[in-house]
Amino acid sequence: MIVYLHGFNSSPQSLKARLVEARMADLDRLDLLACPALPHSPKEAIATIDVLLPPDPSGVTFIGSSLGGFYATHLAEKHGAKAVLVNPAVKPDVLLAPLVGEQRNLHTDERWMLTQAHIEELAGLEVEPITRPERYLLLVETGDEVLDWRQAVAKYTGARQVIVEGGDHGFSSFTDHIDDILRFAGVLAPPDPVARIRRPRTRG
Repeated sequence: MIVYLHGFNSSPQSLKARLVEARMADLDRLDLLACPALPHSPKEAIATIDVLLPPDPSGVTFIGSSLGGFYATHLAEKHGAKAVLVNPAVKPDVLLAPLVGEQRNLHTDERWMLTQAHIEELAGLEVEPITRPERYLLLVETGDEVLDWRQAVAKYTGARQVIVEGGDHGFSSFTDHIDDILRFAGVLAPPDPVARIRRPRTRG
């Protein structure tokens, strides 16, 4: 099972979520994908995700973008699962504290209030340090205008890391990495490193 977790003021209609959905549809594996709309409260967001998980969630792979990457880390540690982190927020409580007040969802246009209680909930979900780095795949673009990609590289030391020069917070090269993400999740088989190149036979 794959659970895609969108970022702050985003939704399941985000571009990356739709790209993952389209690729899973191509593979006829949509039954393995969940992409919930996350509540504004971090505690409620985690509870919403937990309800979707199978009895043994260790086989789940979370794909989290930005704030979703922070949630994915918490959930991977909680359930012994895998996580793919796309330009993840490392310290969202610090990042979002100056933004306490009215917010607008970029996809739904919903107005809502970010509160100090939300910030405190975020702080309570932090995982430091991560365990079993092999469960994580980190993807960052150095042109991220919102987050310092070096913080994520440091936090996920020992994990497989893909660092793309340039780009932006939306991770503009995401399409190039979807199949690698699905291989990490076990949806696609890894390439055979010993596959032989077949050459046409010639008559002599």
